[in-house]
Amino acid sequence: MGKSARTMLEALLAGETDPGKLADLARGRLKAKRDQLEEALVGAVKAHHRFMLREQLILIDTLDEAIERVSQEISQRLDPPPDPARRQEEPQARAEQETEISEAEASSEPGVPEEPLSWKEAVVLLDSIPGINKRAAEGILAEIGIEMSRFPTAGHLASWAGMCPGSHESAGKRLSGKTRKGSPWLRKLLVEAAHAAAQSKNTSLSALYHRIKARGGGKPAMIAVGHAILGAIYHMLNRKLSDQESGGNYFDEHDRQAVEKRLVRRLEKLGYQVSLEPAAQVA
Repeated sequence: MGKSARTMLEALLAGETDPGKLADLARGRLKAKRDQLEEALVGAVKAHHRFMLREQLILIDTLDEAIERVSQEISQRLDPPPDPARRQEEPQARAEQETEISEAEASSEPGVPEEPLSWKEAVVLLDSIPGINKRAAEGILAEIGIEMSRFPTAGHLASWAGMCPGSHESAGKRLSGKTRKGSPWLRKLLVEAAHAAAQSKNTSLSALYHRIKARGGGKPAMIAVGHAILGAIYHMLNRKLSDQESGGNYFDEHDRQAVEKRLVRRLEKLGYQVSLEPAAQVA
């Protein structure tokens, strides 16, 4: 349903059957595959084909319009209008309230927000995480809410969501690490976000994915990235702070000595004698 495909389908509905002319409608990177497109567009399109194709496109357009209406409704509910009673407060009462808030902020611990987080602000915070867009943020918040006090720790939230590995032991042997069902809608959103984060460049989430994939495979790596995203969401909503990206070399910098020892051992096994010197000294 990209722009090129939609243009070609509409041309077919208009009666165009020449594969060359249809392939010429390709845009962007699809132009490089013109020969393959022309070969794929060879065929017989009859009246009943056009009828079914038109019905399918109408259905897709109808669903797209419904999704847009729902998205607009969600946006309006995330940003409710101000309370009329609050707007009619007397100036003196508002001044007293501002004074009380200033005193409370002065006496409170640094970094602990006093004002409650709004839904709109929460969406903006989650949108700062690699792999999460506005729609995913809205879906995640619809499942977990914005009040994190109901979960004692980020681990409790991850366990409730079903994003933690299971713990099944018998006679001292670990038998299974299968995750529990948890919230299927939240789990789906987090896994989709993990897929997008794994494809991002120079991010700690992408580094985490490739680090775990090398040891345990792609699926456990996706769950681990989803777990990390959910943990970040928990702390961001609690602290009212946006995501602070650590970069793709976060894990190497976090345990630099272990990385150096591991790489030196691998080179020594290949028959090399290795000595490490900082790049500044070598220069």
